[in-house]
Amino acid sequence: MTPPQRRRRHPKEEPPEPPKAAPAPAGQDNPKEPERLYVLTGGGEGGDRADIDLVTLIVARADVPPPAIQPEQSALLRLCKAPLSVAELSAYLNLPFSVVTVLLTELLAAELVQARAPIVRRALPDRSLLEAVMHGLQKL
Repeated sequence: MTPPQRRRRHPKEEPPEPPKAAPAPAGQDNPKEPERLYVLTGGGEGGDRADIDLVTLIVARADVPPPAIQPEQSALLRLCKAPLSVAELSAYLNLPFSVVTVLLTELLAAELVQARAPIVRRALPDRSLLEAVMHGLQKL
C-alpha cells in the first residue's frame, strides 16, 4: 500500500527570471570585447613593442595630455604622474597587459612617458654592515 500524497492548496510560484543584461548604449562598448581591444591597439599595425614587463615603472613626462591621443592613453598619462608599474596600470584601466604594452609603446615613441627599470635589491645585504649595525645597537 502506498501512502497518500498531499497536494498543496496554492501552487508553488516559480521564482521570477533574473533580468537580462541590457545591451550597452551606442558608443559605450564593453572594454573586454575583442573588437574593442583590436581597435585600441591600432588594428595590429606596427609590430615592434617596447621591452616592458609587469614591474617596469612608467612615469609621465607631460603634465597635460595632448588632445590628439586616445582616451585610454590620456588616462595612462593622468595615472602616471607618480611612478606606477605596468601591472598596476593594467589593473586600474581594466585592460589586458598586452593592450597596455601597445598603448605604452606608442606613448614611449612620442616621448610622453618614460619607462624605468624597477629598483633591484641585492639578494642578501652585506654581512659586515649588518654586524656593524648590530654592534652599534648593543652599545646603546
